[in-house]
Amino acid sequence: MDPVIGVITSTFGTYWWVWLLTAVIAYLIGSVNPAVIVTKIWTKGKKDIRDMGSGNAGFTNVLRSVGKVPAIITIVCDALKCVAAVLIGGLLFTLIAGDSAVAPQVINVGKYLAGIFCILGHSFPLYFHFKGGKGVVSAAALMLTEDWRVFLMILATFLILFLISKIISLGSIAGAVLYGPYTFIATFLFDRLVYGDNLPSIAYVVISTAAALIIGIFVTIKHKDNIGRLIRGEEKKIKAKK
Repeated sequence: MDPVIGVITSTFGTYWWVWLLTAVIAYLIGSVNPAVIVTKIWTKGKKDIRDMGSGNAGFTNVLRSVGKVPAIITIVCDALKCVAAVLIGGLLFTLIAGDSAVAPQVINVGKYLAGIFCILGHSFPLYFHFKGGKGVVSAAALMLTEDWRVFLMILATFLILFLISKIISLGSIAGAVLYGPYTFIATFLFDRLVYGDNLPSIAYVVISTAAALIIGIFVTIKHKDNIGRLIRGEEKKIKAKK
């Protein structure tokens, strides 16, 4: 049996609550939506970002509709909340990992679980009537926390497309679509084949790639309106409100 699967299956009966607690904590943290909160504070409670611009409770809409400073605050807080959720998930999964040889990989499974539920909380926030953002910044924070190589590949893809088109959504969608393939490249083609020491385990490669694909598909679906506008040539280029 694959060692990662072995650890997970042998401990699930005792530590099932760790999986549940990780998901719940991450979702609740993700439900704190900085775009909504920062806009409320910046406008002294007069405006809701979900009633402005594109109606999306995220960084890009704050940048266009409210201004650069609140947008910067929003993106930093969005990233930090996901980092916090992912680190908590990893910490909780140390109980499952124990001192096994594949402990780092098992801990990373907890980080992916936390990341997925943090993004769900961001997009469907409990505190804001389940109407949130698209999860791009939260997903990027998960990438950076989980595997910096994947983050750099996604960042390079985003920057190239954005610098050419000046359209944030184009780079975001491309990054979402490529998250799974880039994760596979990092974990299997690079780690497993280049190092040649059978690490990480095949199960971890499958789990991490599947998690990245799930997140990528979710973020892409959340951009369905943007995709329609891109196809029609109607997607606006970025222009920040001063």
